Amino acid sequence: MALNSISLLPIKSINISSSSTCYYKVFIPQKSSKIVCQMEKSNSNREIKKWKAIVSTALAAAVITFSSNMSAMADLNKFEAETRGEFGIGSAAQFGSADLKKTVHTNENFRRANFTSADMRESDFSGSTFNGAYLEKAVAYKANFSGADLSDTLMDRMVLNEANLTNAVLVRSVLTRSDLGGAIIEGADFSDAVIDLLQKQALCKYASGTNPVTGVSTRKSLGCGNSRRNAYGSPSSPLLSAPPQKLLDRDGFCDPATGLCEAS
Repeated sequence: MALNSISLLPIKSINISSSSTCYYKVFIPQKSSKIVCQMEKSNSNREIKKWKAIVSTALAAAVITFSSNMSAMADLNKFEAETRGEFGIGSAAQFGSADLKKTVHTNENFRRANFTSADMRESDFSGSTFNGAYLEKAVAYKANFSGADLSDTLMDRMVLNEANLTNAVLVRSVLTRSDLGGAIIEGADFSDAVIDLLQKQALCKYASGTNPVTGVSTRKSLGCGNSRRNAYGSPSSPLLSAPPQKLLDRDGFCDPATGLCEAS
């Protein structure tokens, strides 16, 4: 039966889904009418497809970049581990709270390493380099640091009872609140080290020798004899370290008039 088309424009649209729209097209025949619903893709659907493609491409690129970065980081970490630190200037190794009892690590590079609260009892670290390392609260009872470079290390609250520091270099080390009772210090260099007054006084009773590397006398590095202001210990505690002002002259040297400059 022939149909006469009255209108080709949509009279009403109904949203069937987020990606489709139903349009009415009205045809008037000679004796009856018929409604035909046609489904067409909207512009929004094409936009969604476009964004899906963009996001997929971006995610793929991100995965490739992340994978390559991980590989590069792994190579860098391996290089730093082999060369003992960034650009070969320090190990940055982590030994915090590690059990290192009776281990042997002679002539090794522990520069800038972390030994915080490590158990280093009776271990052998002779000849090793600890420059700039962190050893606070480590227990190094009877540990062997002979000939070791402990300069610029943070060694506060450390247990060093009967430790062997023969010919060790402890220049500018921080030893506040550390216990060096019975430590062997012959030839050790404590120049500019920060040590509590009572510890210095105890060490000065038997300090002897000259450091073979720096050429500095152990007694002189400790300031034994109170000939200079730094002989009075560290500023870790004013009560423990502050020298009696009457012993010092205007320039910070011991005042000979007190008669106590050479007191042992």
